[in-house]
Amino acid sequence: MKYLSTLLKNGFSLIVTASTLFYTNAAFAAQRVVFTYGAFQQSLPVDELVTFAKTGETSSSIRYYLDQTRQDPQSIRNALTREFNVTPVTLDRTLNSRIGLYLLDQISYSIRTRSNQANRQALRSSLVLSASKDNKISLIEVIQNYPTSDVIVEGERILRTYNQLSLIAEDIERIFGIPTSLR
Repeated sequence: MKYLSTLLKNGFSLIVTASTLFYTNAAFAAQRVVFTYGAFQQSLPVDELVTFAKTGETSSSIRYYLDQTRQDPQSIRNALTREFNVTPVTLDRTLNSRIGLYLLDQISYSIRTRSNQANRQALRSSLVLSASKDNKISLIEVIQNYPTSDVIVEGERILRTYNQLSLIAEDIERIFGIPTSLR
């Protein structure tokens, strides 16, 4: 009976999350990423960031940001495009665990809403939606699928955020025994 109750609870949670994800994705997706780096702030269209991540082509806005912050373009591209293999169901279960909630809160210091409210929920939504397409997540997909028009990314923390995503993948493997290799 307890098993059935847990199964129903987890199934209901996944259905609600998936329904919300698909509904919100149709209505909202990040249009702009606002990078902050200390007191410096730069707003970029998500499309430009996607082009940079995939091809290395830098728009004048991205070049300006990289110059001002003295960031290595290749390191940023690597952090944006590194993929983690994970199924949406496993990811949802992990993100709803105590460890997952902690990691969501930690990552939300780096990727957040403009209002700095409901960061955990927005990030969870973006992560699960990213995994639902191809059983993989990457930082660029998380930014693209963020369910608000603007997503704030703390530039000083972007590499740390990558490492935190890596921890989620390791936790999934450790807790559920499901391989989540990095590509």
